[in-house]
Amino acid sequence: MAKRLSLRLRIFLFFCLLAVGAVVLAVAAMAFVWARADQGVSLSQLITACVIFSFLNTGLILGVWLLFDEHVARPIETLSTNLRLRAHSGVDAGLSMQAAQYLGDLAPAAQALSKASQPPSESTEHTRRLIKERERLTALLSEIPIGTILVNAAKEIVLYDAQAAAILATIAPPRLGAPLADYFDLTALPQLRASGTSVNGAFQLSDVGHHRTFNTRIKALGEEGDIIFIDYDTALLNEAETRPLVFDFDLLEREMTADAKGTKLSDLCFVVFDTETTGLSVETDAIVQIAAQRVMNGRLVEGEVFDAYVNPGRGIPPASTKIHGVRDADVADAPSIEQVIPAFHHFAKDAVLVAHNAPFDIGLLRQQERATGIKWDHPVLDTVLLSAVVFGISQEHSLDALCQRLAIEIPAQHRHTALGDAKATAEALVKLLPLLQGKGIETFGALVQETRKHGRLLKDMNPKQPKRVVQLT
Repeated sequence: MAKRLSLRLRIFLFFCLLAVGAVVLAVAAMAFVWARADQGVSLSQLITACVIFSFLNTGLILGVWLLFDEHVARPIETLSTNLRLRAHSGVDAGLSMQAAQYLGDLAPAAQALSKASQPPSESTEHTRRLIKERERLTALLSEIPIGTILVNAAKEIVLYDAQAAAILATIAPPRLGAPLADYFDLTALPQLRASGTSVNGAFQLSDVGHHRTFNTRIKALGEEGDIIFIDYDTALLNEAETRPLVFDFDLLEREMTADAKGTKLSDLCFVVFDTETTGLSVETDAIVQIAAQRVMNGRLVEGEVFDAYVNPGRGIPPASTKIHGVRDADVADAPSIEQVIPAFHHFAKDAVLVAHNAPFDIGLLRQQERATGIKWDHPVLDTVLLSAVVFGISQEHSLDALCQRLAIEIPAQHRHTALGDAKATAEALVKLLPLLQGKGIETFGALVQETRKHGRLLKDMNPKQPKRVVQLT
């Protein structure tokens, strides 16, 4: 039980025990004196002396604890947090030598060790070279008038190029790990394999709504999956040019656990989202912008971003526009929330929803369940609670404070925009995940148990929201 408590709390309880022990000993000593004293000492005098001693002793121990907490316990806790940041997230938060002056050589030794463990510069150069080679490959594939999709043995999307992204986008938002059946009618594929034409087989592939058909070829890769080539409509060229090559080859060997609680954090897919609204009430205000960033295998999925203005059907108060910058003119021609939610729901399919102060954002979506017929029963995580698990309840857990702690820069023009905040929160999640795993929290179920210990934070941040909104599932 004691191991679950923070260092500072354990030290505080230790000093409390000292204070109580001293009082108990004083009472015992005075009882001993009273039993053997002459009639000249009255009981009331002994009680008065005991009370005075108790107050003085408690004040002295409290003062010593405050000094110890300020100069020893808190710097040690900060030092351990900074070492975890460096070890697991590559963040050099640093430690003020003035704050750690009473730790002796511990802080300089820890900083020297962390600097010595920095990766060599060749690794950084190697990473830059890989990024440049990826950009060249993306540019090359963008010139080929064929959409390419790689799927694993379970027919889940592992890779798609710019042309394939444009094709998928005409059906639903493209996303890694999605079943190919979410986009296309795959009833023709079993017949292809049965007839022995699965290798270099050519056929017509229809979208799930049977609105369009595509000339398609398929190349079997054995047990690993298939590569699907789709003739590309040049009318989609302008949209394709803005999309990168999207892939995650870890999906070729992914084994998902049926129970989300038992799934490793590194195996989960997250959709980190944020909303901007006409006001601060879940029940009476409306969404004017919603944006999201997908995270898979602990990495941002470049190119898988959702960003949409929403017409709230009412004027946006000037006070709200001053915060997020969304004006009535920006949403005048935007779709309604009933039109946007189905696309966002598809984008977030089979993912854990993540937001900073999630009860507000998820509450807004759930308010639309009756109007849209779409239920938001996704697992939900809140980066406010993740921050509390990693850094302790005594720290500030606003998005700005969290990003500063994790060395994440939010450009001023993007702060308080749905896309800017969603991307910043996603970057924070990517850096928090290894820190959580470093604390021994490996699965989604274990993380949920830890976050529930800090649920009071969300109630304090949402005092005016209905109780059912604040509670997350």
